[in-house]
Amino acid sequence: MTESQIQKKIIDNFTDRGFLVVKLMKTNTNGIPDLMVLKDGVCKFIEVKKPNGKISELQKYRIKQLRKQKFDAVVMDGIDSIIY
Repeated sequence: MTESQIQKKIIDNFTDRGFLVVKLMKTNTNGIPDLMVLKDGVCKFIEVKKPNGKISELQKYRIKQLRKQKFDAVVMDGIDSIIY
């Protein structure tokens, strides 16, 4: 399964559960996660990888920055699989 196929499944899963999902394509911040997921005043960030995909050091750094700001930020390689 490709990364884009996994991303679509994750988007569909969150959308079906009432979340607003925003795909972050071009931002002024390199390494920011792929998806911003919003519901009931809560914002989560998701970086999507294919199975055995590599998380770059910059992506790890950005996730740590988001977590430091008290955001839920994760890397997923499937709808039920948080890998970082």
